[in-house]
Amino acid sequence: MIDFDAWKKLFDDDPVDRKGSGVQRYHVGRSVHDPNFVTIDLEFSTTEEAEGMLEKLHTLWAGPGKAAMRDPRAQIIETVEHVTL
Repeated sequence: MIDFDAWKKLFDDDPVDRKGSGVQRYHVGRSVHDPNFVTIDLEFSTTEEAEGMLEKLHTLWAGPGKAAMRDPRAQIIETVEHVTL
């Protein structure tokens, strides 16, 4: 990421239509040592929805998101365990 505020505006504008793409909830994390380093955890019901979002993200990163991010990466992961203490 280059600048958190520029990225956050783009994220809040939601150019990939998170809700319409199947995102059920998301979490945004920010490094305490580098405020411009951000992680996002998007939760989906199906792997197919996650794969569709990944395609949209690649398009975004190659286009308008390119100016607000540096080296964006994504992986589709499966939750193995979720515990609340």
